[in-house]
Amino acid sequence: MSKSLDTIEEKMKGLEEGSLRYHILENAKSFKVSWVELGRSLYSVWKDKLYKDWGYGTLEAYTAKEIGIRKQTAMKLLKSYYFLEKEEPQYLQKDYIHEAEAAKLPGYETVDLLRKAKSKKALDTQDYESLKKQVFEGRDSSQVKKDLTALIRQRQELEPEEAYEKRRLSTVRRFVGTLKALKKEAEMAKLLPAGVLKEISVLVSKLETELK
Repeated sequence: MSKSLDTIEEKMKGLEEGSLRYHILENAKSFKVSWVELGRSLYSVWKDKLYKDWGYGTLEAYTAKEIGIRKQTAMKLLKSYYFLEKEEPQYLQKDYIHEAEAAKLPGYETVDLLRKAKSKKALDTQDYESLKKQVFEGRDSSQVKKDLTALIRQRQELEPEEAYEKRRLSTVRRFVGTLKALKKEAEMAKLLPAGVLKEISVLVSKLETELK
């Protein structure tokens, strides 16, 4: 947060208590413990473009100038909140938030990692559920990131056919590029007979079909 609490409180004085704009500033004061509420509010502001009603041209300008949150942070808050609303709504219920130990409430950065993990093709449902359990048991974002990286690497190693295909295509792609460059050089310097150059062109065409 780049704005001081005093600045935020000054802005709150000029607003109607209970309004959404007032509510967002109130949440921003206790950002670390109320990121879910702040994310929920910012999602409403983004979806309905309310920042324009408040005199700001963009959401980024509003979050930076009014509540002191950078664009990157604001987008993580929005995406993390929306991810929970769509994929894990049970963790947004008031009973869970109020009853869970403060230490076990995941931060927005940790939830953002879980959001990214959900879309990883290398991970299956069991992998995701295991990672989710860690997140909601209070594991910090740096440890979750390490575990996620290790898990993806492990899954890729367990899929030799996919890894082989990836290497094969990469090798063919490089080979085609090298052949084209050498053929062009040979043509310009007239280093090879026309028949040989034609054979190289045929080989390049055959190799390119491997990439389709």
